[in-house]
Amino acid sequence: MIEVKALRKVYRTYEKEEGIIGSLKALFKREYRDVEALRGISFFIEEGEFVGYIGPNGAGKTTTLKILSGILYPTSGEARVLGFIPWERKEKFLKQISFVMGQRQQLWWDLPAMESFLLNKEIYEIPSNLFYKNLEELSSLLSVEHLLKVPLRNLSLGERMKMELIASLLHSPKVLFLDEPTIGLDVIAQKEMRDFLKNIIESTKRRLS
Repeated sequence: MIEVKALRKVYRTYEKEEGIIGSLKALFKREYRDVEALRGISFFIEEGEFVGYIGPNGAGKTTTLKILSGILYPTSGEARVLGFIPWERKEKFLKQISFVMGQRQQLWWDLPAMESFLLNKEIYEIPSNLFYKNLEELSSLLSVEHLLKVPLRNLSLGERMKMELIASLLHSPKVLFLDEPTIGLDVIAQKEMRDFLKNIIESTKRRLS
């Protein structure tokens, strides 16, 4: 499902001296330096696997996920997800993945989650019967059926993250990338999120077996 070989990402940035003088100098001459976010990583993930990607802050976890989801280009190396090169961003590839970032939301803040779900239905061209089937199953698993028509701004952080997960799974993606989905959540909400993901993985394995 996912194949990564010697993947490397280098960002070029510059350093500026403090104050107005430093700003003026930077207009004419900048001191650049390279920051290595990824240093030749390689790994393989098989179909049906549920993998944790662990490392300290700044280790390149988010950078890796952004490359694998097609948001960023690598400096060098190879990567394939579902047989596609992610950064080519082919429509067929993008419709088979999802990416949930704990620090960024994809749903409309002033609208009920249901409105965003219906928009995703059109974007991903989800058949109505599959859409409502998935919505019913996911909202039931997360116990948020009664919140689907409540504006997102009126929901707690944990409730909003549950809606984000539902939005990411409505089109039945083959690969789900999660970047700190439980950040800022209390212990109970974190456990609910982990239990939900375990249920999704187990149901997927049953379908594959």
